[in-house]
Parts: sequence; structure tokens; C-alpha cells
Amino acid sequence: MPKSFLFSILVFTTFFFNGMIFTPPDEFRKVENKAFKVNEKLTFDVKYGFVTAGIATFNIPKIKRISGRNAYHVTFEVNTVPSFDWIYKVRDRYETYLDVEGLFPWRFEQHIREGSYSRDFSAFFDQRKGKAKTSEGEYEIPKYVNDIVSALYFARTFDYSKLKADDRVHLKNFYKDRVYDLDVKYHGKETVEVPAGKFGCIVVEPLVQEGGLFKSEGSILVWMTDDALKLPVKVKTKVIIGAIDGELTAYEGLAGKLTSKR
Repeated sequence: MPKSFLFSILVFTTFFFNGMIFTPPDEFRKVENKAFKVNEKLTFDVKYGFVTAGIATFNIPKIKRISGRNAYHVTFEVNTVPSFDWIYKVRDRYETYLDVEGLFPWRFEQHIREGSYSRDFSAFFDQRKGKAKTSEGEYEIPKYVNDIVSALYFARTFDYSKLKADDRVHLKNFYKDRVYDLDVKYHGKETVEVPAGKFGCIVVEPLVQEGGLFKSEGSILVWMTDDALKLPVKVKTKVIIGAIDGELTAYEGLAGKLTSKR
């Protein structure tokens, strides 16, 4: 048998087995994460002025297999309390599936019920092909694009120690039908007291152009503990009826110790 024929068979066999059976591993980034883990649950009082208008929770109830990868199933829910429903009823739920190793989203869902307004939106982020397949169409996306919830969790892993006031970290946020710039602006450090305790914090502002955590779009101020966990303990954002504050009341399932608690 000619050597050229044997060589052709060898080449074909190599390509066949490599391409059809032995799929090479995904070449995705790996991000060190000491900030959060599965089973973390954060509960907030949502205040409108001096009135407790609702309850909000950030929760990571489980790890789910999605698109061949392990992902944190992250949920964010806001519900007004019954005594506030007659003024402005809110039943909002957001979900993201955040890649465990790379901390980028695979899927995002938004279900808004605020007063007479409602909206449902979902997107699957094909991070391999650079496509967002949404309930409204298919769109091009850059690698590691975020939704607003995944961006908040990813921002918890940043090293802010060398930043100065007004420095920014640049991210990309996809919402509806396009990609927006999502800069995270660093404001500095503050000590804040909330129902869960007194904490030394860093203050950041995700400059949201579209796809915020409520119907009215706008930037959000977030106070995160000045330690490895960067636990959000206070959130302030504008809504259609003014501004609301979320203050941490309880936490469980943390990834480590809250060394910034005073």
C-alpha cells in the first residue's frame, strides 16, 4: 500500500476523531471568585422615603447545567408589601445563569409588573457563536457580554484597591436588541449602617443606559463591603415615583467572613 495512501488515512482518522469524538475544551476565561457561592441569599428592605415599601432578595439557589457548562442560577426579586400595593404594586423577577468559571451569562430573564406596566423579556447568550437569541429576535454580541444582574455579580470580583474616585471599569450590557456600554464608576469608600449591621464599604455606580433593575432606566448606586465578599449592603436607584433605597436586613450562605463589619 502506498505511503501517501497510509498518510491520507492517518490524517483523515486524526481529523475525524479529533473533530467528531474528542471535542476540544471551551476556551473561555477563568475568573477567580472569592465573593459569592451557591446558596448565598441576601434580603433587603426596600424603602420609599421613611416607609418600608417592599422586600427584595438576591439568591443563588443552585448550580444548573446550561449549554454544557455549570452556571449559577441567580435570581433577583422585588415585591411591595401589601400595605403599599394600593399605592404602587410591584412584582418584579429577574434571573440570570452565570457561568461558574468565567462569570459571564448564558441566559437572562426579566419579568416586570409595576403598577399598570408589565414586560417579559428573555435572552439566551450563545457565547460561542456571539449571538443573543431573544424573545424578540437574534442579535450580534461581543464575548462575555453581560445583563444587568450578571454585571452586578461580576463587579463583586473586581479589585478596587488601586482605583481612584471617578475611575471606571468598562463592561458591555445587552438588553432588548442591542449592546450598550456599561461602565462601573468607582466613587470611593464610606461606612454605612443598615439593619444587618455597620459596614466599611466601597461605593460603585453602574452607569446603566438601558435594562436597569426597574421600569425607569437610570444609574444605580451600590455600597459593597470593603472585603473579599464585596457584599452589597445598600442599593439606591431611581424609579418612576422617585427614588428607593434597598438596605440589607439578613444574609446567609456567604462564601467567607465579613471582615468589614464594624
